[in-house]
Parts: sequence; structure tokens; C-alpha cells
Amino acid sequence: HVQLEESGGRSVQSGGSLRLSCTASGFRYIHPRIGWFRQPPGKEREAVAVIYTRDGTTDYANSVKGRFTISQNNDDKNVVWLQMNGLKPEDTAMYYCAGSPGGSWIVPGYYNYWGQGTQVTVS
Repeated sequence: HVQLEESGGRSVQSGGSLRLSCTASGFRYIHPRIGWFRQPPGKEREAVAVIYTRDGTTDYANSVKGRFTISQNNDDKNVVWLQMNGLKPEDTAMYYCAGSPGGSWIVPGYYNYWGQGTQVTVS
């Protein structure tokens, strides 16, 4: 049974911090890259950050640069974190992690495994 599972979402006040976790299990391989996406209420899913698991290279959406940090557990590359600082109400969304073999990192269609999401609410 293969799955990605997110955790760590909750309600937080503006300016606060959260760390989301994404754990991949049941796979026979490490995903070449793990991305975080979010979907605000009534809006399209958007890319937030990505990490290339082989070398730790990262990339971010402009809206979160300088506030969010994606990282991986180097002892277990099936675990990826998203540290979110300086949270704003516009960061409110369901956050998803997803695994991808390649392609444009900001395009959801290039990700073939998705978690169920974890809700982040900033007020």
C-alpha cells in the first residue's frame, strides 16, 4: 500500500509558524522530487515548494520565498518538511505533498502520487 501522508496543519495566528511533514511509505523507490502544493478555498491548486531528493535542491513560489523552507530528512528521504514562518491569512489552504518523477515542478499534472492534505488556517 503506497501512500503519502501529510501532518502538522492547524489553526494559527498571523505571523505564526508551522512545520508540515510529508511521509512516503510503501514505495520501492525514493521519489526524485517531492513537492508541496496548496489549495485555498474556491481556488486552483498551486505549487508552493519542491525538493529534489537526490541532492536537496529546492525551489519556491514567489509568494512564499523567504518565509517557507522545504527540507528533507537526510537519514530517511521519505520524510520531507515544510517550515512555514511569517504566516499570513492568504496562506490559508489545504496543503498537499506529492511525488513526481520529473517535468515542470509547478504543474500538478506531473505529480503521480498525492497525499490527502492537511489544513492550515491563518487568522
